[in-house]
Amino acid sequence: MHGVSGIDSGVGNFLFVLCRSRVRCDQRCVIDVRSRLKESVLLADGAMGTQLHRRGASFDRSFDVLNLEAPGLVDQVHRDYVAAGAELLLTNTFCANPVHLDRWNLSSSTEAINRAGVSLAKTVSLSAGREVAVAGSVGPTGERLGPGGPLTLEETESAFRLQIAALCDAGVDLLWLETFSDLDEIDAAIRAARAVSSLPLVASMTFTRDGYTVHGATPEVVIRHLQGRGVDGIGVNCSTGPLAVGRVVDRYMLVLDEFDEADRPFVTALSNAGFPENRGARLYYPATPDYMADSVVRLADAGAGIIGGCCGTTPEHIQAMRLALDRRSPTVVRRVRRSRSDERSPVPERGGATGRSSLSTALAAGRFVVTVEMEPPRSADTSELEANALLLRQAGATVLDISDIPMARLRMTGLAAATRVQTATSLETILHFPVRGRNLLRVQGDLLAAHALGIRNLFVTMGDPSVIGDYPQAFDHHDIVPTGLIRLIKERFNHGVDSAGSSIGAACEFVVGAAANLTPHDLDHEVGLLHRKVLAGADFLLTQPVFDTRAARSFLHGYQERFGPLPVPVLLGVLPLATGRHANFLNNEVPGMNLPPSVIAAMESAGDRSRAVGERIASDVAEDLHDLIAGVYIIPAFKRYDIVASLISSLVKPG
Repeated sequence: MHGVSGIDSGVGNFLFVLCRSRVRCDQRCVIDVRSRLKESVLLADGAMGTQLHRRGASFDRSFDVLNLEAPGLVDQVHRDYVAAGAELLLTNTFCANPVHLDRWNLSSSTEAINRAGVSLAKTVSLSAGREVAVAGSVGPTGERLGPGGPLTLEETESAFRLQIAALCDAGVDLLWLETFSDLDEIDAAIRAARAVSSLPLVASMTFTRDGYTVHGATPEVVIRHLQGRGVDGIGVNCSTGPLAVGRVVDRYMLVLDEFDEADRPFVTALSNAGFPENRGARLYYPATPDYMADSVVRLADAGAGIIGGCCGTTPEHIQAMRLALDRRSPTVVRRVRRSRSDERSPVPERGGATGRSSLSTALAAGRFVVTVEMEPPRSADTSELEANALLLRQAGATVLDISDIPMARLRMTGLAAATRVQTATSLETILHFPVRGRNLLRVQGDLLAAHALGIRNLFVTMGDPSVIGDYPQAFDHHDIVPTGLIRLIKERFNHGVDSAGSSIGAACEFVVGAAANLTPHDLDHEVGLLHRKVLAGADFLLTQPVFDTRAARSFLHGYQERFGPLPVPVLLGVLPLATGRHANFLNNEVPGMNLPPSVIAAMESAGDRSRAVGERIASDVAEDLHDLIAGVYIIPAFKRYDIVASLISSLVKPG
């Protein structure tokens, strides 16, 4: 990255103004980039942040605001790079979007900082005595996009639009989006750029040493994603040293060879001066100017049209690269490519997986489904769990639900328990898959593990907060909400790619369930939430335990009035109450539970027949709503699977 704007990664509260007008920034470029690249490779400058820090700038202050507070410092860095032979200067505005600037309480200065950054670079370029172009540097916001982060796409795009409009209005020759790792975020920046400008536009991503973005996208995925989105150049920068950057360029070019010459974007490559090392209190970049000089020739021969330096590079590096390019024959033709099968990641067919499981087959055939929730043990011994599962299978259960860390209390993970149950009973399970406590990396790893172990049915839910469980001090952060996870599974994993669009080898076949509350306190909110889950792709619904059938019918009628008939089969939650005390506890202390006074009164007056009364109430609820449901989801009270086994026969009704 060319600019460094501090270390704080906290979320700032910011308000940014939208562009006052749709500024069309179509100034004539100092250099016609495409025409120039037909003649020779263009050399960009090196690191801005590295140089500012070496010259006294502190990490405790925004480097971008130096455009206003220490313009002479920025000016001298630009002049040193021009003197070293750079033909393209990137402005000192890498972190000058209002989201990033808000960390320093500078969001109100967004336009002034960007305009000053352009003015400084343009002054140097115009005094160079030769053609030197100025690119407006735009980096990421530094915040995650929703649903896993605080920013919406609209807010992100508006922030970029404000910065880019200021850069264009100040007179940049081209726009340079750099060091992005999230394709959704760079898409927002591209849309913002094209909303205010038709200037040449470069979109550059950063990759780890193993050739993936931090969001898991490969170079092949990136180039296919960005191609045709209105960008003139596609690049790689800040991805460790020249060797790793060269590998990305090779993989870019393999894909670009598939496109007609007129449709191909040019490729840019700005590498770090090697992989940084900590030496005492300083960050040290090991690549020497001679090493960078050798690399620039390799990158040029590979097909990169614009080459420069990123973190750790200095005017000395750029000078050595200038000399190497000047010695390189201008007639060198890009070397012949390897076979496209050598380095390309497999790109799966985009057809959807059928996701067939015994559950989906039963639902599609209209067979009444019975599933029972089972709780994993608080030990590594699953013998009792397996015995109870066999009992429920013999009683007629269609599938078995396996919860995961219920009530935030220590248990064996649901994935392990579900695997043991399926092995012991040959009966399919529905694995509860909470998002709470899992980051996006863990979510996706667990999805792959579940599929590998033969789990095909998932019930996506938020999960219980750790504060109510055994370890209230445990973190329960999450990167994705249930609707987002449903969409990720149905639109990505079931099509053979991960959240970043990278191949996972083969399409998964998950059938995905979502939670529904048919007796909520806020009907309008819950109806809207359920509709979002349906739109996300839910295949079936498991409901909270229902005791008030009139309220449940009213809910389903309300959904139909707003959105039409519910297109997803409903497995009705039923819970056989144990005692009057149990009924009162659920009604008063468990969120989402709503027990009518008649049910509580019946349980309180049942005496020693309370379990039989609780079983009858559960059976009556299912019977009353039988015309609206595809089956039942039985939640045993206090793990009394024996009572559930006797209840199953009374709940199963002919089609």
